[in-house]
Parts: sequence; C-alpha cells; structure tokens
Amino acid sequence: MKTYSIALIPGDGIGQDVTQSAWSVLQRAARKHNFGLDETTFPWSCAYYKQTGAMMPEDGIETLRAFDAIYLGAVGWPAEVPDSVSLHGLLLPIRKAFVQYANIRPHRLLPGVTGPLRAKGFDILCIRENTEGEYSGAGGRVHTNSQDEVAVETAIFTRKGVERIIRFGFEQARARRAKLASVTKSNAQKYSMVFWDEVTRDVAREYPDVEVSHYHIDAMAARMVMAPESLDVVVASNLFGDILTDLGAAIQGGLGFAASANINPDRTAPSMFEPVHGSAPDIAHLGIANPIAAIWSGAMMLEHLGQPEAAKDVMNAIEACTSKGVGTVPGKDRTDAITEAVLAGIV
Repeated sequence: MKTYSIALIPGDGIGQDVTQSAWSVLQRAARKHNFGLDETTFPWSCAYYKQTGAMMPEDGIETLRAFDAIYLGAVGWPAEVPDSVSLHGLLLPIRKAFVQYANIRPHRLLPGVTGPLRAKGFDILCIRENTEGEYSGAGGRVHTNSQDEVAVETAIFTRKGVERIIRFGFEQARARRAKLASVTKSNAQKYSMVFWDEVTRDVAREYPDVEVSHYHIDAMAARMVMAPESLDVVVASNLFGDILTDLGAAIQGGLGFAASANINPDRTAPSMFEPVHGSAPDIAHLGIANPIAAIWSGAMMLEHLGQPEAAKDVMNAIEACTSKGVGTVPGKDRTDAITEAVLAGIV
C-alpha cells in the first residue's frame, strides 16, 4: 500500500479546527482508495513564536523537505504577533525555499451556495506568481522615527520567474477551456508590468491553441464582478493575484469556500496546501468555522499526490454536503456538523 508522509501545521485560531476536520475526511478517502496518509504535526504558530521567538525552528525548512506534502491550517494572530512577523517567519519562507512558485485558487459556486452576484455559471482558476514580484522582501527603511524617514519596497521580476508562471498558466488553460487572461498594470508600471506583458506574448507563441487576453488589474477586478463567466484561467503577479483571489473568494460565497495550493510544479520539493481564510481570531475556538475550504484544499493535495479518484470523491462529498444546505451560510452550521456531512458522502 502506498503511503504518503504529510507535515501538518495547524497553526493559529480556526486553523486547528479546520485541519482536524480536513484530516478526518482525507483519511477516510485514503482508506477507501487503499493508500495511507502518515502525518507528523508541528506546533509552529504565533503561540510558538511567543514561546521561542521564532515562527519555526532554524532547521524547520530542512525538516519539512523530507515530506511528500505540507498541509497548513492558518497562520496569524495580529493582536499577539504582527502579521509581518508571522507571514515572513513561516509561510513565505516555505513558499520560497521549496520553489512553490504557482499558487492555485479555484473560484466557482458550490451547489447550494448563493453568491453575491447574479452570475452563477462561472469557473475561474486563478494562478498567482508565488515567490517573487511585489512580495520579494527587497527594500528597507532609513532615518526611522524621524520626519525624514524613507521606506522602499522593491518588486523583483525575473525572466525565469515570469516565464515559468505564465507557461504554467497556459498549461492549465490548455487542460481546461483554452482561455488565458494575463493581468498587469502596464499603463502605469512601465518597467515590470510591460516586461510581464512582453514575456506573456513570447510564451503565447508556444500555445497557438489558447486564446490570450491582456487586462489591467482594475479592469480585471471589474470583469470578475460583472462577467465572471467569461473567464477561465487568470494569471497575475504576487500582489495582483493576492487581491484578485480574495475577490474570487467573495464571488464564490466567502472565504469559507476558498481553497488553495502552493505548488512546486517541478516536484523537486514538497508542495503546500491551505485554506486562505486565515486564523479568524474573532471566531476562534467557537466551533463555527466552515471547514469546506480546508477540505477542498486537501482534495487538491490528493490530486497533486497522484490520487485523482480520491480527490474526486472528496469533492463529490463536499458538493453533496452543500447541496443539502449544510455549510452554505456562514455561522449557520457548526464545524463538526459540516465535517460529518462531508464524511457521510465518502462511502
């Protein structure tokens, strides 16, 4: 029997609850399809930071490297630890060290879920560049705490980085409806974003079967609201992709349905899977967090590990759950009730 080693990082707040829920569903799917999921849980979180002064140990990256995949619940507790510390101390180092340059987020309405838009028949796959761009961490501050203080944040775009995420987007589009939308702001950012547009046109020559469109970020935000059904695969930089995917979560009914995968397409290191709702301190420990995004992220992990039938079963179980009205309205159903409804769909 094939067994996969999974690093679980439940993290902060509701991350602990939804990780437990997702893991119970994934284990049931694994038993049904005759493979194993062997988990090792790590306590790395803001609480861990307060105890040790670090979000993870110095050898944390090397520890994680041995696993087949990483499953993350949520990171962050801004009242206790600044977000800039928690993010740069755990999530971003993992993405960069393991070259998880493709962040994948699906946006569609699950059966029984009513979104805020009149449109219902949309199915958007957002591909966000995940390791450079605006979140490269290049910059600094000088003359701090004075009237002359200066802060500089430099966005880094490499040809290798842009080309590989664009090519990844084209491959996804080719496997779907053969439509790719590239998002920039090249009318205002005349160096980095014009460069992105140029690389997109170069790579597009390799994919004559894929229809390519170019949008500015503001126009794309409007299109996702006004005509989301016109979109298939959307590719954007780190910052723009971050913003658009939260908009995507909103039109699909909320962050409780927002799954994601941080992929190393070359499979030279483990990929990481996480719901994107964050730790939600306001509802932490109340037992009302929606675990569907976490379970959906787990299905994406199974797909990546080479278990597509198990992933399909998990998604079918999620859709059977929401079709009955369970987990479709924030706060209506408790975490355990939603989990049990999904588990009931895997037989």
